[in-house]
Amino acid sequence: MHLDWTALGQVAAVSTGVTVAVVVVFALGVLGLARLEGARGQQNPTSALGFTQAALCFLACAAVVAYGIFLIVPQFH
Repeated sequence: MHLDWTALGQVAAVSTGVTVAVVVVFALGVLGLARLEGARGQQNPTSALGFTQAALCFLACAAVVAYGIFLIVPQFH
C-alpha cells in the first residue's frame, strides 16, 4: 500500500489552519459581546459596534460549520 504523505500533510495543515481561524473568529465574537455588555448602561456607538462585530463573527462561524456539514452529508450533494 502506498500513502501519499504530501496530501496527508496538506490536509492536516489546512484543517489545523481552519480550526485556528474559526477559534479566533469565535473569540472576536465573544469580544464583541463583552463590548456590548460593557456599554449597555451608556448611550454610545460602541454598543452597536460590539453587537455588529459579534453578529458577523458568529454568522461566519455558523457558515463554516454549515459548510462542513454540507461536505460530510452525502444527501446534500
